[in-house]
Amino acid sequence: MTTKRELRKKYKELRKALSPEAIETKSLEIANRLLQVAIWNHTYYHLFLPITEQNEVDTEFVLQILAGKDKETIISKSDFETGKMVHYLLTDSTKIQKNEYNIPEPVDGIEVPSSKIDVVFVPLLAFDTNGHRVGYGKGFYDRFLSECKKDVIKVGLSFFEAENAIADVFESDIALDYCITPDKIYRF
Repeated sequence: MTTKRELRKKYKELRKALSPEAIETKSLEIANRLLQVAIWNHTYYHLFLPITEQNEVDTEFVLQILAGKDKETIISKSDFETGKMVHYLLTDSTKIQKNEYNIPEPVDGIEVPSSKIDVVFVPLLAFDTNGHRVGYGKGFYDRFLSECKKDVIKVGLSFFEAENAIADVFESDIALDYCITPDKIYRF
């Protein structure tokens, strides 16, 4: 079993090696696979905007799906003082600005409580066959997901396949319901 720290290092390296073309192709494959998952009968979808400098999954294609299906898209702003996220409805007039960590965030807008969100697309560096994920280690998503309703659907997006198991999973870690890769749909 591998630790979160080891996995962070490994997957940051693997992502760094991806070309812009590979990121675009794999991100499109992930979005196409998402269409096969039965999660589209809800209203409020929380989406992360990618940190391009970290070679994250480009969620532009998912954004297009949400717009095409006339769903409400919610994006967040992270507060590094409190470790919490504030969620805003994404509208045509939403102004997006990168924070000091290069995370694209809404400047302000219509706030949406966590309890309203039906589906959360979760960024991650790695995940295992039990649905546990490894993020950057700040705990933003575990805190956010713990504020959501019990039946919120958690969908990880990953360029890479699952690890067998993560050694140091905590009780406060919230597992995914699905993880979508370019080649596979994992259900947990």
